[in-house]
Amino acid sequence: MKTTILGRSGLHVSRIAFGTWQLGGDWGRFDEDAAITAIRRARDLGVNFFDTAQAYGFGASERILGRALRPELASARDELVIATKGGLRRTDTGLVRDASPDWLRRGVDASLAALGVDHIDLYQVHWPDAAVPAAETAGALADLVAAGKIRHVGVSNYSPAQIAEFSAVLPVETVQPPYHLFRRDIEDDLLPYCRVQNIGVLVYGPLAHGLLTGTLHRDTTFADDDWRSTSPDFTGDVYQQNLTALWELETFAADHNITVGQLAIAWTLANPAVHVAIVGARQAGHIQDSLRAADIVLDDSDLDEIDKIMAWAMPIAGPSPESV
Repeated sequence: MKTTILGRSGLHVSRIAFGTWQLGGDWGRFDEDAAITAIRRARDLGVNFFDTAQAYGFGASERILGRALRPELASARDELVIATKGGLRRTDTGLVRDASPDWLRRGVDASLAALGVDHIDLYQVHWPDAAVPAAETAGALADLVAAGKIRHVGVSNYSPAQIAEFSAVLPVETVQPPYHLFRRDIEDDLLPYCRVQNIGVLVYGPLAHGLLTGTLHRDTTFADDDWRSTSPDFTGDVYQQNLTALWELETFAADHNITVGQLAIAWTLANPAVHVAIVGARQAGHIQDSLRAADIVLDDSDLDEIDKIMAWAMPIAGPSPESV
């Protein structure tokens, strides 16, 4: 597994991180033992970077990750980089953003307990919270760094302006934005900004939330407890048009003796501003296939051809806390 230095954080991480949103319940039911086997397989193949969040089942995903990595967490803690996120709160009507100092402090303690660790390598604010001044959020996290509960601080789903405001109190070391072939808006501002500021970029959703796995088709349906079942990105004309682009990508991938999923992940890693792609899986075979993407090199002519295929595809927005 290829590795990289995650920007100004200095963390030495695998270029593909194992993501665990799918283990929190928002993607429907799954086999927990199979998921643990997938995490173990990723670790055996050289992945040392694992990303989770308090809001992924409010402890459920973190507990599964901690259980799967218990041997290393007990005997080789420094070989792993554990990232989690906080700043979302569950209410009777759904998720709300809450980056207040009190909720973040409580969230860090909850994440430490769920993971079964004494520190978190990278703690990220999950979504910007317009109701809480950035200085208060950053100040609280600076205190948690001083207390030794977290080592490095990042943000997720932040704009350059929001990062700059946060960094006035505590420098942002990493950012986690959505990025895939059907969502490229960060190429215009966030990625150039991060290159200049040496901010580590770990992108989520490189497989477009399943669209780029090659397993979806016109008649695919989703379980009621899968957020995609009510998403406009996976229904109607947008979905149907993007499936046509997907078929062309599959042909391109087949001509290069790779899968469309491997192509999609390799494409995100080909951007010089991207350090890491986060990929989730619930089966060991799936993560094994995805990890091969780290070794795929796409040249300029490949990237140009992919751009031509995607020229008429419809952009998709993906989920937000309010939509899950």
